[in-house]
Amino acid sequence: MKNKQKNKYTYNKKNLKNIIEKRFGIIVGLIITLMTVIFFSLFFVQIINNQYYIDKLEKLKEVVYYSSSTPRGRIYDRNHKLIVDNVPVKVIFYKKQTGVSTKEEVELAYKLADILSINYNKLTNKQKKDFYLVNNEEKCKNKITSEEWQKLKERKLSLDDIYKLKIERIFLEELKYDERDLEAAYIYYLMNNGYSYSEKVIKNEDVTEEEYAIVAENIDSLKGVNVKLDWERVYLYEDVFRTILGNVSTSSGIPYELKDYYLSRGYSLNDRVGTSYLEYQYEDILKGKKTTYLKQKDGSFKILEEGKRGSDIVLTIDIELQKAIEEILIEELKNAKKMPSSKYYNRSFVIISNPKTGEILAMSGKQIIEVNGEYRIYDYTPGIMTSPVAVGSAIKAASQIVGYNTGGLKIGEIRNDACIKIASTPLKCSYTMYGNINDIEALKYSSNTYQFLTAINVGKGNYVYDNALSIDKNAFKIYRDTFAEFGLGVKTEIDLPVESLGYKGSSTLSGHLLDFSIGQYDTYTPIQLSQYIGVLANDGVRLKPYLLKEVYESSGDSLSKLLLKNEPTILNKINTLDEYLNRTKMGLKAVFEYGGTGIGNIDLSYSPAGKTGTSQSFIDTDGDGKVDLETTTSTMVAYAPYDNPIVTFTVISPDVDYVGSNSYYIPQINAQISYKVSKKFFELCK
Repeated sequence: MKNKQKNKYTYNKKNLKNIIEKRFGIIVGLIITLMTVIFFSLFFVQIINNQYYIDKLEKLKEVVYYSSSTPRGRIYDRNHKLIVDNVPVKVIFYKKQTGVSTKEEVELAYKLADILSINYNKLTNKQKKDFYLVNNEEKCKNKITSEEWQKLKERKLSLDDIYKLKIERIFLEELKYDERDLEAAYIYYLMNNGYSYSEKVIKNEDVTEEEYAIVAENIDSLKGVNVKLDWERVYLYEDVFRTILGNVSTSSGIPYELKDYYLSRGYSLNDRVGTSYLEYQYEDILKGKKTTYLKQKDGSFKILEEGKRGSDIVLTIDIELQKAIEEILIEELKNAKKMPSSKYYNRSFVIISNPKTGEILAMSGKQIIEVNGEYRIYDYTPGIMTSPVAVGSAIKAASQIVGYNTGGLKIGEIRNDACIKIASTPLKCSYTMYGNINDIEALKYSSNTYQFLTAINVGKGNYVYDNALSIDKNAFKIYRDTFAEFGLGVKTEIDLPVESLGYKGSSTLSGHLLDFSIGQYDTYTPIQLSQYIGVLANDGVRLKPYLLKEVYESSGDSLSKLLLKNEPTILNKINTLDEYLNRTKMGLKAVFEYGGTGIGNIDLSYSPAGKTGTSQSFIDTDGDGKVDLETTTSTMVAYAPYDNPIVTFTVISPDVDYVGSNSYYIPQINAQISYKVSKKFFELCK
């Protein structure tokens, strides 16, 4: 028994030894394999690929530099007339260096004041006090009481609070500044305005050769100050279309409010960028390409990529037509203000477009405001996209399409144009009662009653004179959905950064549906109305309106290689039958025939078709936030010629009349503008 146990023990011991030896052998083998791998890896890196990694290390040491901002692309009109160009300008700028004290900056400001002629008229009292504070720190400390210093220690006041108290307690009488002090104060402000370590423009207007040379020769003693040649935009047609062309930031760089947007797209803080309208919209095209430099080991620079002016763009605008339209608007606004009852009329809008492409040929809004007893004209073109109004009967063509589509109106249907009376509401009538009329005559004479009856049918109502009227609330959606197909109440998708949708009423009362059908409930922008008439002129096809026609590669002083040609963009086709659309267009043609409401708005020799509109508007006359006066808005939309439209006109004049007014001229101002604008188009664009 003992021998068996002994043998078993011996066997297990031998077996364990074998296992250990095997595992040891495996571990040794793994170590040898690993060492072999490491050896060959090091051999591969240090011997075989040695030069590759040396080159890569050198690459990491290389520093790439970029030139300052390069000129932007030029802007031309549709006939390749230059509108916006660049001109070189001399710039004296300051870029703060690390470790520079406030005292050193003040000294530098005085040095520059001795060299430069600086216009300090924009220097504010607050900036004067700031300059006094940095020059009299110890003196200004005494303006803070011991109690206030204690509150600072107790964190009941902040350093910002202390600063504000100091500023408040610096009296203007203490600021005994001469001209040199004022120049230095303004320069100091410019040096510290904006981003801390970005370039700050000290002077870039009327820099003399002498000023430029003196600064350039004394850069070493003017720590942080330097000179450069920059550029600025020049507008060959001055203020014509100026607002929509947009603005570019100064050589100070990206505006603070756009910082996050541009930095996320790889821009530097000191880059010049488009800040509004077309300059902003087409920044990617117009921006120039900076020259790229590589700093080499010996300290020299190698050009990696030459800088280049941004690409040139051609607009759909005819600048001569645009100029003429703006002149007409200015003249008519001034004339209107000479007439009685013109108190509340202050603006008009005009849009001229090509209905077959969506191209905007001209667009302008002008506003007249009384300043110190004198009327001044201001550009209000952005209001074309952002200022919705009640456009009145101009939209009745769309209302009629709703009627045909839903069975609420039949082609040729005869109706009696009499007043509508819903219980407990005022009468709803046409301007004149026309008796029995059909659908074409309803548009020709602009019958309200005809549209009211259509709306009642669309809403499945049962109208009885002076009784309550119940309608299907879904009728509002039916109308709005069809109107949207025309571009009313939706974005037109014009290539500008801001566009309003207009106001959409929330009520579903039956009376408001009737108001809706004649354009006196929801509101629309002028550009929406322009797209609407374009749909009618273009056989029911809605096109995107646009201002960018072509893009060219920048080269010399003329347009060269075409990079992009904008093509018409179809957004949708209205959902209706051709016979309904054609019938409606016959009504629009009748508007400009004898007896129609459009007579006097456009020369009939151009074979126009379209619609006029007059709507109730309401304004706040005393600025108390409450609407207190009913006014009238005049509208005209048209296309010509009827058989083959080449142009659409949209003219809107809000608040041309008001309750209690007895002037004839003012309500006719929109017709005056419409007639002159259409005549000018056919003169210039035959």
